[in-house]
Amino acid sequence: MALSAQQVPRWFNTIKLSSFIKAAQLRRSFPRPRKIPLCGFSTQLPVSSDICLLHRGFKTYRTSSLWNSSQATNSNRQENHSAQSALLPSGIQQSQKTQKLPNLDSELSPEGLDDLPPLSPLQPIPEEEAVQIIAGSPLPPLSFTLRDYVDHSETLQKLVLLGVDLSKIEKHPDTANLLLRLDFEKDIKQILLFLKDVGLEDNELGTFLTKNYAIFSEDLENLKTRVAYLQSKNFTKADIAQMVRNAPFLLNFSVERLDNRLGFFQKELELSVKKTRDLVVRLPRLLTGSLEPVKENMKVYRLELGFKHNEIQHMITRIPKMLTVNKRKLTETFDYVHNVMSIPHHIIVKFPQVFNTKLFKVKERHLFLTYLGRAQYDPAKPNYISLDKLVSIPDKIFCEEIAKASVQDFNKFLKTL
Repeated sequence: MALSAQQVPRWFNTIKLSSFIKAAQLRRSFPRPRKIPLCGFSTQLPVSSDICLLHRGFKTYRTSSLWNSSQATNSNRQENHSAQSALLPSGIQQSQKTQKLPNLDSELSPEGLDDLPPLSPLQPIPEEEAVQIIAGSPLPPLSFTLRDYVDHSETLQKLVLLGVDLSKIEKHPDTANLLLRLDFEKDIKQILLFLKDVGLEDNELGTFLTKNYAIFSEDLENLKTRVAYLQSKNFTKADIAQMVRNAPFLLNFSVERLDNRLGFFQKELELSVKKTRDLVVRLPRLLTGSLEPVKENMKVYRLELGFKHNEIQHMITRIPKMLTVNKRKLTETFDYVHNVMSIPHHIIVKFPQVFNTKLFKVKERHLFLTYLGRAQYDPAKPNYISLDKLVSIPDKIFCEEIAKASVQDFNKFLKTL
């Protein structure tokens, strides 16, 4: 059907409306920008008021100002075209009238999208498209537990698999924040390989890291230097592994600190190099803990309890924990054993494990033996009972071999106390 001159402007408006409808249909065929989880955080592709991305390879829509400018330009062109049509000869006009309208269903080229208006971000979307949007779980902006970050952090996930107790680490915010910033492959894996080389087993790594989480902030070369120092002091690999296992913070101390501690115990206790080495292997916390309890207990043994220097040496090499035992427990145990049970110093020196036993256990057994008339602790007399057997054997053996009574009798006696 041919168009008259009055119908041409209306035809152009129809073309623009069709282009807008096609753009809307094309937009629905591509997913809307949505949140994408990235490295444990939730981010969103930016959508400005002037730019709306349809698909990679397509040009961006221009702003509404460009659309208005384009409308003004097309309107001027339409007016010029109408004026020219009125001046054309009738033959030419008839030829133009016989031209067919373009097919409105033809596909739009990318260049045809340049003049389309931007789509509003508030425009409603179909339900079918809405259910396809997958939003990543948002990372909490502030949390007091590492549990909220485990799903977003590969480092935390692998530490949990190793057996690390994150509930204990999260009590220290600085360390928890450090773990969130560390990369497992670059920062943590090399520490784990170092610990395995020191001698820790796979099933021991979780317990070790739970206690010594601060090792991740240590320089690997410094850690190796400290191990090399211990080896230079003739500590075997088995000794070092045992020390690190029982005192997890050992390798966090500098070489100077370790050297000063070894020198202190060798000089203060007047021990040989070998005995000093054996002492710290059995109780490596002597190298990492405070020296104040040690100094205080040494004064208590000499001044308050009346032990000689060589007696102190003998007791602490047998029971190293005597250097760090609570002062009150130490004095109360000695007072009961020496003054109530009437056991002299030289016998206590032979059985120092009495200081490592709970006092109520010593009292219960002594009172039961006294009740039975068998509390005899003098080795020069018959029916002698050593302190070792008094405090170290189970109740059943104590009753049968020492007290010559049944466990039921012992329990009945305890109820009378």
